[in-house]
Amino acid sequence: MKTPEFFATHPVFSLNEAVEALNPPGGRSGTVERLKYYLKKGQLKLLSRGIYAVVPPGVKPQQFQPDPFLTAAAVRPDAVFSHHSALELLGAAHSIWNKFTLYTEKRRKPLHLESFSILFLRHPKLNNSNLPESLGTQKVERRGRLLRTTGPERTLVEGFRRPSLAGGLEELVESAIGFPSLSLSLLEKVLFRYDTAILWAAMGWFLERYQKTFHVNDEYLEKIETRCPRSPQYLERSLRGGWLVSRWNLILPIALKRPVEYDER
Repeated sequence: MKTPEFFATHPVFSLNEAVEALNPPGGRSGTVERLKYYLKKGQLKLLSRGIYAVVPPGVKPQQFQPDPFLTAAAVRPDAVFSHHSALELLGAAHSIWNKFTLYTEKRRKPLHLESFSILFLRHPKLNNSNLPESLGTQKVERRGRLLRTTGPERTLVEGFRRPSLAGGLEELVESAIGFPSLSLSLLEKVLFRYDTAILWAAMGWFLERYQKTFHVNDEYLEKIETRCPRSPQYLERSLRGGWLVSRWNLILPIALKRPVEYDER
């Protein structure tokens, strides 16, 4: 593949990808020298060791901000985007965030760039069993590249598990009600994998609150209710005050108490 063609199809790429695609004389060292040439010309920007972004014509490298998702995928090709990043890829995020999260097999330090940070998380390891990496995930196209992300059901459960990574509880809920639908059977599978009373309670509250939106029957809610905490629990440990939802033994922020507006689906 010629270098301009490679740049056109790889807005952000790793050195390994360039070596494989360009295959110049000298192999890896030859690729490094070729990329140095384009860096000097201002057509490339070095984001991190071995990670490059193609700078659009007429834009200065120091002013150019690469796509965070493509950057993360270049750093970790096995990336499974999660939490608020998943909400964005699924088209449901209520607001834009500058912290991007993904699951990966290889742990590394966060990557901090000018306008955003990328956090690399290990896949969840549970007490009873590991959560299969593919459970509740799907692929989403972004600028010609297929990225893997947690789907609506798993994103919702894991957002309640770690609200800070989803932009907070209010952002999570405002975003999640934008999902076109939820698979209640898949949601139950994810909940059983975590099997944590507070997560059952959180999902019970959410599904009861938006029962009409997601077409949840009473029997499903009753089944969830049997797995809730026996005494009131804060969904966010740092929260003080709030309001008690007695059916689910859940203490939530006052901001989540506002009336529900149902959409017609």
